[in-house]
This record gives sequence, C-alpha cells and structure tokens, in this order.
Amino acid sequence: MSAPGGAGGPLAGVRVADLSRVLAGPYATMLLADLGAEVVKVEDPGRGDDTRAWGPPWAGGEAAYFLAVNRGKRSLAVDLKDPEGLAAVRELCARSDIVVQNFRPGVVARLGLDYAAVRERNPAVVYCSVTGFGPDHRPPDRPGFDLVVQAESGLMAVTGEPAGAAVKVGVAITDVLTGLNAAVAVLGALVRARATGRGEHVTASLIGSALSGLVNVAQSALVTGTEAGRYGNAHASIVPYQAFPTADADIVIAAGNDALYQRLCAALERPDLAADPRYADNPGRVAHRAELVAALTGTLRERGAAEWLDRLAAAGVPAGRVRGVLEALRAADAAGDDATLALPHPTAGLLDLVRAGFRVPAEPDPDAGERPGDGPRPTTLPPPLLGQHSAAVLTELGLSEGRIAALVERGAVRQHEVR
Repeated sequence: MSAPGGAGGPLAGVRVADLSRVLAGPYATMLLADLGAEVVKVEDPGRGDDTRAWGPPWAGGEAAYFLAVNRGKRSLAVDLKDPEGLAAVRELCARSDIVVQNFRPGVVARLGLDYAAVRERNPAVVYCSVTGFGPDHRPPDRPGFDLVVQAESGLMAVTGEPAGAAVKVGVAITDVLTGLNAAVAVLGALVRARATGRGEHVTASLIGSALSGLVNVAQSALVTGTEAGRYGNAHASIVPYQAFPTADADIVIAAGNDALYQRLCAALERPDLAADPRYADNPGRVAHRAELVAALTGTLRERGAAEWLDRLAAAGVPAGRVRGVLEALRAADAAGDDATLALPHPTAGLLDLVRAGFRVPAEPDPDAGERPGDGPRPTTLPPPLLGQHSAAVLTELGLSEGRIAALVERGAVRQHEVR
C-alpha cells in the first residue's frame, strides 16, 4: 500500500487503519496523518462517520464538523456485516502498523478486529482503543460522550462564573485531549515496536484525559481536601490573571509573578498599587483579590483596549484582546502564526482548515539549523468524500476489479466517483 496521505513527514511509510469515528479517535489519526502517516478511514457505506451528518454548517455538501478532523485520510466505505467486506478490513489491519478503534466494548471481538485477533496476524501492530470511561470501568459498556464526561470529571464544576451555574467548555475538550493522549501513546508504543518487533495495546479514555487535564486544579483539591471552586475568567492561585473591561472592549492580563505586577502598575500609572503592602506578593494579592481587581478595573475603564494593549506590550506585561474565533484565526495568520492551511477539496473547492498545534519539518537537516516548521511540508490530502478511495484501497489489499464491482453492486462497498 502506498502512502499518499503525508509523504515526506516523520511518519512516512507508517500505515494506520482508522476504525474510529466522531472526534477523539479521528483527531488522533489526523495528527498521525499530519506527521506523514498513511491513514485509511473505515466507514459505514450508508452513513459514514457520524459527524458527516453533524451540520449545518456545510461546505460543498460536507459537514464542517467532519472536515475539522479528517484531513490526510483515505475513505474506505465498507459494510462490516458483509463477510467479504469484513475480511478486507481484517486484511487492512494485518497490513497496518497502527490500528485505532473506538467501538463499544465487545463489538471488535465479535468482528474479529480486537487486539488479540489483529496481533495473531500482525505481531508488531500498535493497537489503540479509545474509550469513554476506560477499559476497566464498571459498568463496562457505559457510552462516553464529551458532555457527560465534562460533567462527571469535575471539569464542568470549575467552569463558569462563581455565582453562576456549572458550564461546559465551549469545545469538546475531553475528546480533543483524548485524541492528543491517544496519539502520544501510539507514538511511544511505535518506537518500542520498531525496536523490539513486538506491538502492544494502548488505551486512551475521555474520563482519564479529562481528569489528568485538570492538572493544578485537581492537585489543589487533593492537597486541600476540598472541592475546587469556579473563578470565571480569573485564576484560583494568581492575581491579577483574568479578563478586564476597558472603555471599548475586554482584554486579559496575565501578571504571573511579582515583577510583572510591578510592570503592570507602571503601565497603568498606578504607583500606589505598586507600593501597597497588601499587594507586595502573589499570596497577598490573592488574599485581597476583590479590592485589587476593583482598583485595576476602574483604571482600565478609562482608556480603550488598543491603547492599553500597546502600553502593556511596551512594558512587557502579557496581555491580549478577547477575540471571536474567526477574528482569532485571521489575526494569527496575519501575525505569521500560520494557523490555517488551504487544501483543494473535490466538492468544497479551496478549503481552509485549522492546522495542528505542532510544527514538524518534513525532512529536517540538522546542518542547516532548521527550526520546527521550517522546510517542506508533507503532502496533505483534503478530508475525503465517503468512499472516495474504496476501490483503490481494496485493490491494494489484493481484491480484483470484479470482486470490488460485486461488493459495490450489492451495497457492501461504496465507491464515490470524483468528477
């Protein structure tokens, strides 16, 4: 099988069978594709990945949700209830370096696609199971959805205004964290598999990712033995570290240490706040949070956001404007952060997508002093149409043209013809 999804990246030549759907698993496999791996996405021929129906909005008939997490992949639309279709997917797994799946417990075993079955033919396979509540959770078949996990993990309890209700994060953050954790676990296992010739079964769960993602908030709860509170746009342990209103827009200020606080006071022309012994160190500022925030707010309301941000930047105080999502993406690109990339999509035309948070050169040259992000990038496929690559993938797996045509004829395989 060839590797058209990301030739030239550090994972060039690595093959991934993506049996996952929705967000966490597909996000993990998209990151592997961004690193150069060839990813074959296995989908139901009738409906495809669930997120193909999660619109509006749409672009060229494709849901924006699906487009967000499926670039760099080829789509094999095959019915796993069809014996010949299932046999083809088993062959795909046998020929892959990595298998990622997020079926409900018991389903992969019934299909003969579980780790034991795949390993029997492919001892070096790195097999990743993405779950909602972990492999040992009781009851074992509990479905995992981001909203439920945000509630169950405590993440929702610490999000929102102090006097308000618990609020979910505005993006499915537990899925995203799980995708990142899955990709990290897979890469670590792949290194060992390449060294030993033996694969292994790694797991990543939404609940584990959410709990570990609470980092200092969780640790503070463990240290104090008390439940963590909600601080809105402020910080439990650092003051001032929050959003503030100005004369015309909201900004955030992150004075994370005593030196930055002194610089902030100078930029605001408030020497009285700099000299006040109540605010001399961070514990004092936390203890007197209400008084200090009120004083800073009063001063910041006197001028507009642009003027304050210029002053704060000149003083070396971390600060920023509270932006909308589209504004933020455009601002990042304008500032040279290279946040988006455009790919030619067969139905949506030139499609803007958000790049991964990392930058890895396709072929680093240590003698050239390259930095991450320098150099040529892997060739990236746009998010696939449902079944766009079915015939090509099945041909690579050894099926004849006649057998493929028969599968398509009886509806076991979908082949989308791109015109």
